[in-house]
Amino acid sequence: MASLTLMLAFGASFGSLAGARATPTSPFNLTERAPSTSKKVIVQMFEWSWDSIASECTSFLGPNGYGFVQGVGVIVDTIWNHMAGRESGTGVGGSSFTQYPNDDIVNYQNAQEVQTCELVNLADLATGTDYVRRRLAEYANDLLSLGADGLRLDAVKHIASGDVSNILSRLSRKPYITQEVIYGPGEPITPNEYTGNGDVQEFRWTTTIRDAFLNGDIASLQSLDNRGWVPGNIANIFVANHDTERGGSSLNINSPSNSYILATMFSLAHPYGTPTILSSYSFSDPDAGSPNNGYGTCSTTGGANGWLCQHRYIAISGMVGFYNAAGSNGLTNWYSPNGEPQRIAFGRGNAAFIAINNRNDFWSNTFRTSLPAGTYCDAVSGKRSGSGCTGATVTVNSDGSFTHSVYPRSAVAIHI
Repeated sequence: MASLTLMLAFGASFGSLAGARATPTSPFNLTERAPSTSKKVIVQMFEWSWDSIASECTSFLGPNGYGFVQGVGVIVDTIWNHMAGRESGTGVGGSSFTQYPNDDIVNYQNAQEVQTCELVNLADLATGTDYVRRRLAEYANDLLSLGADGLRLDAVKHIASGDVSNILSRLSRKPYITQEVIYGPGEPITPNEYTGNGDVQEFRWTTTIRDAFLNGDIASLQSLDNRGWVPGNIANIFVANHDTERGGSSLNINSPSNSYILATMFSLAHPYGTPTILSSYSFSDPDAGSPNNGYGTCSTTGGANGWLCQHRYIAISGMVGFYNAAGSNGLTNWYSPNGEPQRIAFGRGNAAFIAINNRNDFWSNTFRTSLPAGTYCDAVSGKRSGSGCTGATVTVNSDGSFTHSVYPRSAVAIHI
């Protein structure tokens, strides 16, 4: 399901990612993977109006490490697979339409059926034909001409990867691409088929993180690139999106024991994947639209007028700084106490270190890092302010160690 607004990726430019897997080989020669600058965290501004997004870019997103307003890249959440789920009607341009006869998808074990029949009565587009490919490319090029820097392709599992590649080859320039391909156990269509066209959203990461934080085995999350998933350098990950927070297939803001916040911090700390942070609103009816007539409003460190503004939470915005500082550094200094799988600590080379306590009691420990000696601001509880910190401080000794008591269901995170 497509978001009714857009997503923002922050960074001054989009660049190539060496060694990216291409299966199958794409004639598009797509090189625009995750933005190549240090500031590349994506924010899904779900149902925010354009004006409120512009305001938030200026007032918070740019100044707080998500990127600079002049360098914000817009990722449009769009659909190439289908049109409306109505038999007939009048389009927004005034022309009338009728839906041609087609059967709904029933058997997900049949790849042809999945990619040519209708998804829940949504009028399927014949993406294997030249006319449809040309028209979709014209639409995408129009978005690029308006300044879009990337596209999230919704429901792309229902389009053959070769069709997607053909459409992309017709674009006027190479945007960042991320694709929604939901994995189904035993199904013939897999997310890895689409890596030649761009990044792929890895839903198996989402459910694995949910289960680990709810069931108390976050120690199992050390190695994520050896599970047969989309390779981490071309995976787009998220703790929750607009669909999963409603469908129960992920954590959400109402999940118990601060698990949603802890998992989001983990997503910004671990090197697997490019993270997307959902910024959404409260709801009791899953079909309810956004509050305040779509104008997103936030408080200093959270939401207002029904909006959640997760991107403003101190722990999340602080961890964006952690992510930027960690850069391309790999996972180092992994530690989980024997018999305590709800506690983990790890570093990102000599740039950053985090300890996560997913238990109900304090975790007092001496941690071993690769960080230079010095006093650091805890990114979870505050940020740097002049020569001091608004939150806790951590002193790293000359041997890279520090002693700290991590609060229950919380974390401590430091970075250069």
